Amino acid sequence: MESVVLDGRSLTLDKVERIAKHGALVSFDPGAEEHVERAHRVLNDLAAKDIPIYGLNRGVGVNKDRLISADFFEAYNRNLIYSHSSGAQPLADDEQVRAVMAVRLNTLLSGGAGIQPAVVRMYRDFLNKGVHPVLPLRGSVGAADITLLSHIGLAMIGAGDVRYGGEVMSAEKALMQAGLQKLTLGPKDALSIVSSNALSAGTGALVLQDCRKLLATADAVFALSLEAFQGSTDPLDEAVHRVRPFEGASDSARAVRLLLQGSQLSDADTAERIQDPLSFRSACQVHGAARDALAYAERLMLIQLNSPDDNPCIIEDEGRIVPNSNFDVTTWAVAFEMLGIALSHVSRISCYRSLKLGTPAFTGLARFLTPDPDQAIGFGTIQKTFTSLDAEIRHLSNPVSADFYSLSGDMEDHATNAPLVVRKTGEIIRLLYYILGMEAMHAAQAVDLRQGLRLGEGTQHAYSAIRSAVSFLSADRPLTPDIEAAAALLESGALSRIVLEQQGGTSYAK
Repeated sequence: MESVVLDGRSLTLDKVERIAKHGALVSFDPGAEEHVERAHRVLNDLAAKDIPIYGLNRGVGVNKDRLISADFFEAYNRNLIYSHSSGAQPLADDEQVRAVMAVRLNTLLSGGAGIQPAVVRMYRDFLNKGVHPVLPLRGSVGAADITLLSHIGLAMIGAGDVRYGGEVMSAEKALMQAGLQKLTLGPKDALSIVSSNALSAGTGALVLQDCRKLLATADAVFALSLEAFQGSTDPLDEAVHRVRPFEGASDSARAVRLLLQGSQLSDADTAERIQDPLSFRSACQVHGAARDALAYAERLMLIQLNSPDDNPCIIEDEGRIVPNSNFDVTTWAVAFEMLGIALSHVSRISCYRSLKLGTPAFTGLARFLTPDPDQAIGFGTIQKTFTSLDAEIRHLSNPVSADFYSLSGDMEDHATNAPLVVRKTGEIIRLLYYILGMEAMHAAQAVDLRQGLRLGEGTQHAYSAIRSAVSFLSADRPLTPDIEAAAALLESGALSRIVLEQQGGTSYAK
């Protein structure tokens, strides 16, 4: 079984995905575990000096003025876990739970929490033995995911429920079956378990990985649509992107050019066309905007994954503990909102391409790409389906990071709604697969109606993949099964693999 080494500073989105989706085991870099031990000693040394420390010998939130005596540490930490476990459904799936635990484990290894080493070992053991706490996804305002991460703490102390061995069972039973001892919490352990943004960041890391594949898929679908439309390749010219070097647009245009290699489009005289509709002419600029937004969000997320977001934070090499606001994730929450807006443009432009492909004035083909104007309607009514989904995406792209209350006795008067921001971005991606799937259905239908087109090497493989899931519309039939099949094909990565393999010069996926 593959193993990922965690050290608190080099976790990547790909590693999160491997742990979450492919079940990779985790191990510690020896230096990272030593760092945790040293930070814990610093915390104990400070506690011995009777310095007021938030979450250790003082309460949390507005209760920061409450004294916590040493003989109450274990009970207080247990109560903190209990009282903060207040999430609401839906529940995270196993992949999301694994991503959340992997992210929190890595940030704990940075040493900022001062947590006892037994806790980081428990995160590792949960991941490696497949003990997945039942974890609600709703309830955090995005100023540390305290109401949700508490459910992981519940499982660690033998309370609450987990999924283990394909069953939902009590954490106590699962710990026994897995050969694990429940934790006895010490000073500040509970706060360190609950006070981080690991739920937002863990699920966010998976969303960013999904988005990268989605955008490769969007380029492949557009390339096939351009073949079906018999559009101009001039806007793909490397020179026009070289003189205006937006990285995302340049990358998208390069991907489409490679997909079209060998196509008869390169031999076509496009002088009479002069200008295609913007949904075709500007596709790489729009897809590129989403690529640029994704790159920005990824850069910020990597910082989040590899640095402590604990309050207070141990500065181990200076022997200090510092109150702070490192749990504030406004910087990458607004990056996700920007990405959602960019994806709404990807959605809208795809819808317009589908509309154009069904319009004889633009294609010279039958209305709604019907195979027989006298006997079949074709792709007329499906327009309502993809435009209604686009309306949902437009709604989901509206910002929510600025919608928050002042809580905890007016002490906590800023938040980001980061889990919701991440969740709605993921939903946009899911809906976009449907919209791009319906565009792919139009493109493949138009290619068949034109008969005998010489497609590009990449677009030929994309066409074949689509036709393996959805057959030519030779007569009217219920389209819902086709819509589902096309979306599932795209979400499986069939087209994104074609793009990535073609860019890398390897053989195409079957």
